[in-house]
Amino acid sequence: MEAVPSGTSEERLRTALESAGHRHTTQRAAIYRYLRSVTSHPTADEIFTQVREVLPDISLATVYKALEAFVEAGVAEKLSLGGGPARYDGRTDDHDHVRCLKCGIVRDVVGSHDTDLIQGLRSNDGFEIIDYRLELIGYCRNCRN
Repeated sequence: MEAVPSGTSEERLRTALESAGHRHTTQRAAIYRYLRSVTSHPTADEIFTQVREVLPDISLATVYKALEAFVEAGVAEKLSLGGGPARYDGRTDDHDHVRCLKCGIVRDVVGSHDTDLIQGLRSNDGFEIIDYRLELIGYCRNCRN
């Protein structure tokens, strides 16, 4: 995955999509604006519901295709956490997540962890580790009460 180009959000999106062989469209721009405006790591269905308020004629298929194009272009991350539906993150920098076991909400972790500890982990059977995702699981404030 290549680094996201600098410039305005709209320029970065256009450049990244075109570099990955995808078209920049009004629908994709609206989906991306929404994705970048939230920290809730929404599902495609949640994105569809919100963007449809701005673009009533948009289809769920268009949202799915746009999200896959964003992932391929390196401007969004697809999170497959806990066996539920995939969630999407408009942040592509290295960061980790917390997930509530009861309601499924996903949020970014604030702070950092010891990357030397993670990099020091090995597999006994010679598995080559090339990357990692850290997901912390527990209960959010609302579900704890």
